[in-house]
Amino acid sequence: MKRVRSPKELLTRKDRKAAGKALRDKCPRRSHATWKAPRNRRDPVELLIQSSNDRIPNLIPIRYGRMMQSPFAFYRGAAAIMAADLAITPTSGIRVQACGDCHLMNFGGFGTPERRIIFDINDFDETLPAPWEWDLKRLAVSFVLAGRNNGFKEADSRKAALRCIQSYHEHMRCYAEIGALEMWYQRMDNMVACIKSRKWKKIVQKQIAKAATRTVAEYDFPKLASVKNGQVRIRDNPPLIFHPTEVEAAEYNHLVKEAFRCYRETLPDDLKVLVDRYEIKDVAIKIVGVGSVGTRCAILLMMTGDDDPLFLQVKEVHESVLEPYSGKSVYQCCGQRVVAGQRLMQAASDMFLGWTEQWGRHFYVRQLRDVKIKPLVEIFDSRVLADYGEWCGWALARAHAKSGDAAMISGYLGNSSRFDDAVSNFAVAYADQNERDYQALLEAIRAGKITVLQE
Repeated sequence: MKRVRSPKELLTRKDRKAAGKALRDKCPRRSHATWKAPRNRRDPVELLIQSSNDRIPNLIPIRYGRMMQSPFAFYRGAAAIMAADLAITPTSGIRVQACGDCHLMNFGGFGTPERRIIFDINDFDETLPAPWEWDLKRLAVSFVLAGRNNGFKEADSRKAALRCIQSYHEHMRCYAEIGALEMWYQRMDNMVACIKSRKWKKIVQKQIAKAATRTVAEYDFPKLASVKNGQVRIRDNPPLIFHPTEVEAAEYNHLVKEAFRCYRETLPDDLKVLVDRYEIKDVAIKIVGVGSVGTRCAILLMMTGDDDPLFLQVKEVHESVLEPYSGKSVYQCCGQRVVAGQRLMQAASDMFLGWTEQWGRHFYVRQLRDVKIKPLVEIFDSRVLADYGEWCGWALARAHAKSGDAAMISGYLGNSSRFDDAVSNFAVAYADQNERDYQALLEAIRAGKITVLQE
């Protein structure tokens, strides 16, 4: 990643902390506490409609159908709305590689190439260099909304957000004290030991054991594919997984193979050898997530001569929602932007991660479902949600410290709870704003302005 070296990087740790502390003069920590929508705030429904431009038209109603399920579901698809709002909030001026869509469902466990299971951020479609506060605020708000969604008391929802912010603060202080090389070695790979609840420790142990022993051939292949008349094919499950029409299929498959050739060139030489052992057998369109619904996403089924299967996921990406406010990416291909940001923020990344460009559209590629462990947030109790907040705050601090200046951020945060309390207040206020925006979506649906399809 091309990057201009800052003179501050040549200062001592003590000097950088002092520089961070000095930033409080222009941006007091208490200034992060409030949220009040400006009079000229853009219509959230119009921003949503704009963010659906250039998506597959008949899939857009599925996106809105998923977002209308709850204020929390709405929030997951509303990164563009919050990016516009965050752009007018105070910032210290310290930038990091930001996730861009940092909410608690975009964290989880996954397997490293060495088959260790670690906890980290796992969605980078919107990644871009930006103020570190933007990620932390979006993450904190998601905890308030998740708590409300689970029916918790408001104090418990706020507590979960506060624990997340405190964890970020505490771990950033620790990362400010370690060397640059040691920072790049940091991983969160002992999740079970951090769990206080016996019940949830057993649940997570079971999840890890299942994920670690699951193989593509024994689990994913029977679930996602079938063999008919000697031909292997991805199973259709419309509207979530489907093939192009017969008229489109020949041209589509040709373009996919050309795009795959370009993707192969982004891999290191050793992985080219591995990928060359496989042949593309089938391609199908697959709807994923909430915010990504309507973008051109697909799964590739690949096989070796010995029928050893491999599934790759291809995701279309556009300009980051942060770019209008934080500046253009240095990468012309949005897929490369995602891959570079992911590699910089994660402790370890999928070894099949690469990018491609075809039809004037940008994509990145990764392995599908490789030892993924999703958080079961919908069945968390208030204590577990707060504990999970600690994990997410820790993981975000590690990612920001790796890409930014931990000493400066720590110097700005200081030793008091002023910043933590301020952002937890912001989280509650913005959660209220999100609920108002959610009601605006429902009104637009009732008025026929937006069409929805509920699965």
